[in-house]
Amino acid sequence: MCLAAAPASAETAEAASFDHYVALGDSFTSGPLIPPYAPGSDPRCLRSSSNYARLAADALGVAEFTDASCSGAVIRDLREPQHTDLTDVPPQFDALTPETDLVTVGIGGNDLGFTDILMQCAKRSLRNPFGSPCADHYGDELDQRIEDLRDDVSGVYTEIAERSPGATVVGVGYLQILPERRGCWPEAPIARGDVAYLDGVQTSLNQMIAEESRAAGAVFVDVLERGHDVCQSSSRRWVEGLVPENTAAPVHPNEAGMEAVAERLLAGVGVQS
Repeated sequence: MCLAAAPASAETAEAASFDHYVALGDSFTSGPLIPPYAPGSDPRCLRSSSNYARLAADALGVAEFTDASCSGAVIRDLREPQHTDLTDVPPQFDALTPETDLVTVGIGGNDLGFTDILMQCAKRSLRNPFGSPCADHYGDELDQRIEDLRDDVSGVYTEIAERSPGATVVGVGYLQILPERRGCWPEAPIARGDVAYLDGVQTSLNQMIAEESRAAGAVFVDVLERGHDVCQSSSRRWVEGLVPENTAAPVHPNEAGMEAVAERLLAGVGVQS
């Protein structure tokens, strides 16, 4: 099923309106540790009232907004309960209804295992900060992991279309974490030769998500803008390092990053922010 496309012209953009917006995704959507927390949400999901979804919902003036995003989410958590240690966090897809007319989804990074990858690479950098111990360790494995995720990502868009057939659907990529080369070891403990390797992995992940979302007829919002990575000054970065200088979780978007994503999301659905 082909999903509704975003408005293209300025005239259409002015007329764009949505009544029920549902946001799906992981911690790059929920915005852990960015104040204030979203009232009434499960504390385990660490949803911020300043995440890009809430900022976009406020700008759009939607009648109903449901933020189902949750920190730590993988694709399985869209269909199955998450954080089942005490009471379950409901599957994110449960928020979708036939009346939902706007859906954003940012998922896939945890399925790739990017947090574990970064921690593994950081440990290896301590023994060889100027080499490429992480690239030597993983080789082509991470590229294969991305390819293996294609069907799962495609399935996300298929199920959204089934549950909310009239919705405009927007896939949201991941903000740049590392620069294109060199890096800033030890502030970001990734060996110099591994910086370009990991940036390439993230770029490939975003590209795969873009291809699968567009193949499903969805809009893709590319937010990997260079020059706002963890090695930049606190006033320029959109993603924090292992020791945050702005209020946000380590290696996660800060408030400025969320504002940048919201701006691009609004442009993607044809609304000027």
